[in-house]
Amino acid sequence: MNKQVTLFGRIIVTGYLRAVTGLHIGKGKEGIAIGGVDNPVMRDPLSNEPYIPGSSLKGKLRSLSEKSIPGLRFNYPPRARAQIHACENEEAYLKCPVCNLFGAPGERQFLTFPTRLIVRDTRLEQSSLQRLREADTDLPFTEVKYEATIDRITSVANPRPLERVPADSVFGPFEMIVNIYKQEDVALLRNLFAAMRLLEDDYLGGSGSRGSGQVRFEDLGVQLKPVAAYEDPELPVTSFLELPRLSDLQNKQEQIIESAGEVFFSPRNLQEG
Repeated sequence: MNKQVTLFGRIIVTGYLRAVTGLHIGKGKEGIAIGGVDNPVMRDPLSNEPYIPGSSLKGKLRSLSEKSIPGLRFNYPPRARAQIHACENEEAYLKCPVCNLFGAPGERQFLTFPTRLIVRDTRLEQSSLQRLREADTDLPFTEVKYEATIDRITSVANPRPLERVPADSVFGPFEMIVNIYKQEDVALLRNLFAAMRLLEDDYLGGSGSRGSGQVRFEDLGVQLKPVAAYEDPELPVTSFLELPRLSDLQNKQEQIIESAGEVFFSPRNLQEG
């Protein structure tokens, strides 16, 4: 089967992610150092600074999107304990906002386009980084929250320390990019923005049901960048800036989608590209 992919442009969503409560995005650890915690956070190995991996943010957005669509099956990998949704045939794939936006397994032979959504790693914003650097925290840049399982019969406690980035820390700017390969891809923005709204009422990382991981999107912006803008840096790029809250982005959603259709697929712009 011959495949052909044409990139018409990119929609770039930027902003900041505020940890409303302490944030724990865990890192696997084989052993526990003396004085360490058994639930450490993900850190940059060079700077030792906590960060939000793009895979964690994208995975959470995908999970919430999957759960919000009635009847979607969690079927991949087969026979695995932890499964996600992956379309099993071309007919389902062509209509599936999850697989088109977030991606599908590469061994699916019917895939006609690459994954649309790219999510970058997001580091601590500079003022938050400086504040944490100067603060008297339990560990560099982080706090240790002690939780305990209480035996229901004997009342004996089994304490467990959890490392978290303190509440009110800000990460950013984050960057999420939607690649546009066909006209219908523009509408996938609705699914991305819906997943972001779902996340604000859910949690990011671990221990969310026990208070950690509440986040809020702030100072958002959207840029519509056609392929021609990569060839001509002087070409004007359509931007929607100064959107303080996710609700402001939601109010602009249909205008952004309409503008994206014009920027990428109007006869005049196609001819110029």
